[in-house]
Amino acid sequence: MSSCNVSVEKNGNIAIVRFDRQGNMNAFNQDLILELTDVARTFQEDTVTQAVVLSGAPNAFSAGIDLKDPKTWEEVDSDVERRQRFYRGVRLSQAWEDMPQITIAAMERLAVGAGCALALACDWRVLGKTAYLYVPEVKIGLNLQWGALPRLITLVGPARAKRITILCEKMGAEQALDWGLIDEIADDGETVDKALELAEVAASMPAATTRLVKEAINATANALHKTSTYADADQSQLTRLFNDGIAAREAFVKG
Repeated sequence: MSSCNVSVEKNGNIAIVRFDRQGNMNAFNQDLILELTDVARTFQEDTVTQAVVLSGAPNAFSAGIDLKDPKTWEEVDSDVERRQRFYRGVRLSQAWEDMPQITIAAMERLAVGAGCALALACDWRVLGKTAYLYVPEVKIGLNLQWGALPRLITLVGPARAKRITILCEKMGAEQALDWGLIDEIADDGETVDKALELAEVAASMPAATTRLVKEAINATANALHKTSTYADADQSQLTRLFNDGIAAREAFVKG
């Protein structure tokens, strides 16, 4: 499919992938999810690129899923088609996690919900100095999806994962670094530059060995992830029917 919201810039063995909807605080609509998934899959057979920086819009890495996108909520007759759509975010994050290259998310201003989920699928994360992370799914009656929950638990542990997801507190750069959610803090507007510094070092290492070690670490650290995420999109279909969740989302959309 053609990519309207995503650009890929390659310079030697490093690539920068930018996604920018030019509005809506760069929230993910269904088209953007599919585009970013397709882009990630193109790197599977790329033997030249060794590191990939993922950047959102200058004013927002991403405000999460676009709840105002009609395609997100439109009804379909086929149960299989409905389930396929609900799992798009899971497949997107998995595609980025499975890339053989070292991946680095460069996040400006804010990374909310699905934005955090995609960043967690990358190997490393750089956050702007005044930016924040925010996972508000429970507040609007939804579970944390896109395979993000086990990745979050692996990084910060169960107690902190509960606090992040249930209390829905915004997390600034210093706390995110202290808790292990990010790897570097950069001056605002310079997250891509900082990510490129990491990318250059990673890309200078022996390529085949780097890929092998990344795969080995992921296989070990993520061994049980699919046992808790194989049904997270099915859980979303359940939680979206809860009455208090419906009311919360209606209030959000009206606001």
